Amino acid sequence: MSDFESMRAEDVPEGVQLVDVREANEFAEWHAKGAENLPLSELQLRYGELDLDQDLYIICLSGGRSAKACQWLELNGIDAINVSNGTIGWRDAGRTIIVNGEETTNPA
Repeated sequence: MSDFESMRAEDVPEGVQLVDVREANEFAEWHAKGAENLPLSELQLRYGELDLDQDLYIICLSGGRSAKACQWLELNGIDAINVSNGTIGWRDAGRTIIVNGEETTNPA
């Protein structure tokens, strides 16, 4: 069904190209530290902004939209890795997130 690689948030290496495909308003509320925002709804128009010389990790809230993004990218010849448990998994693994502009590992 899918030809793209998946990886859990806790296994994503530090400092990679991490692209969050949630809408801009969702991203602004909270996101994984280091992530850049490229909404799924704009991916087909803006994928040229991605650095294709680096590994490409795609994340969303829980893995659904990122899987769709990875599928589209792979169909267009671009290798991508789906962060299968998303930003929720990133937070739950204790990795740094940005909430309303502030870094935290415990947003509660």
